[in-house]
Amino acid sequence: MIEVVPGGPLFEGEGDLLVVPVFGDVTWGPGAEAVAKRCGPWLDDYLAARDFTGGAGDLVSVPGGDLPYREVAFIGLGEEVDAEGLRRASGTVGRFAGPYRTVCTTLNLVDITGAPEAVVVGYLLGAYQYDEYRSEPKVRSNERLELLDASDDTAEAIDSAIAVARGVSLARDLINQPAVDQAPDVLAAKAEALNERISVEIVDENEAAERGYGGLLAVGSGATNPPRMVILRYEPANATASVAYVGKGIVFDSGGLSLKPAAMMEAMKTDMAGAATVYGAMQAIAELDLPVRVLGVAALSENMTGGAAQRPGDVFTAYRGTTVEVLNTDAEGRLVLADGLGIAVEADTDLIVDIATLTGAAKVALGPSIGAIFGNDDDAVAAVEAAARFSGEPMWVMPFERSYRKQLKSTIADIKNIGDRYGGAITAALFLSEFVDDRPWVHLDVAGPARADKATHYLSAGGTGFGVRTLVELAREKSAKR
Repeated sequence: MIEVVPGGPLFEGEGDLLVVPVFGDVTWGPGAEAVAKRCGPWLDDYLAARDFTGGAGDLVSVPGGDLPYREVAFIGLGEEVDAEGLRRASGTVGRFAGPYRTVCTTLNLVDITGAPEAVVVGYLLGAYQYDEYRSEPKVRSNERLELLDASDDTAEAIDSAIAVARGVSLARDLINQPAVDQAPDVLAAKAEALNERISVEIVDENEAAERGYGGLLAVGSGATNPPRMVILRYEPANATASVAYVGKGIVFDSGGLSLKPAAMMEAMKTDMAGAATVYGAMQAIAELDLPVRVLGVAALSENMTGGAAQRPGDVFTAYRGTTVEVLNTDAEGRLVLADGLGIAVEADTDLIVDIATLTGAAKVALGPSIGAIFGNDDDAVAAVEAAARFSGEPMWVMPFERSYRKQLKSTIADIKNIGDRYGGAITAALFLSEFVDDRPWVHLDVAGPARADKATHYLSAGGTGFGVRTLVELAREKSAKR
């Protein structure tokens, strides 16, 4: 990962690229006016000719002249900027800065709370690229980012930001890995490379049968590669709170015998994004040394069409005894989550949060960029919503309409796995609520934002790592470390 360090005064540094912020209507941000004067009177006409107004995301670079920097980039922040706007602007810079070995910036001096951390997170995520399968990877020369005129607490903010960015990047790497190289046992084994303070328990298909993980086994029954349940524990001695994170980990989703159309399968390696998010969040939480006990559960399976695959109309028994009639095998994520939530209930944590690319209905309702929040406890929902807002990950609280529960009534089992055509995201959440008893619980449906079709600001095309920042911030709030 790119080295990030506190830097000294603006004109005493040196580097290949200097980046300074500009607000709307070309209003100079920290350091920009002094740089503009050093550049000379031609700069105003040049920026006007390039239609640069300082709007959010605008970026123009010019030669450094007699400045101690080879090139200067002006990045627009718009009329008003918050932490997320600064994060996005920094992400744009991170994408742009690939050819420059050393980049220096005054973006960290923008007068908003948490500016240095927002700049570093955005920059590192903007610089992210996934080249494992390219015969000729795109070369990035950028090795170093300096935050100029740094205050005494900048180093701590940098360390925090790097931990978060590493967690998000880990989740992105896992999501972007093709399913052919990431069977459930392979993804399970990758948990053993997480922070050494995280203990890892991997439950294979035989042990899963003994324990009664019926949902996991039902979904995996049609696949050549058997399922795995991964149980992660981060248990610092000074923990002041506890939380459980449960992630859906369908490494590839064909839909099972309720087969998806071919075009809808193209991105189905992304269906393990919930599990990847749990990995990334726990990695960051352990690196940050947060005093909170975290249980992570990743339910890993493939949903395939082999001769032993579950059939519409089959019934299985989930962990802890609930019987489920499966009427659509493409509503499989909720089945593996049922077992994972049962594990979380037994851990007796203060809060349970599950995260999953669960329903197309959530994407239809909220579009490709916004996650859906459901929950059975108003305070828990508010805490997750606040963590998402602080982190800059857009989520919206959806109605948890309990009257829709009747849609899940089965004539032969305790519950069926799908409801009626409309309100599918709600009935999916209601299904999951059956497996959390009365524990405070929040469900995050990230079917839209878990994947991006194209790169923009700090988002790369492919897996986004959406949700990692929210889960880390929630743990930080729970531990009273914010």
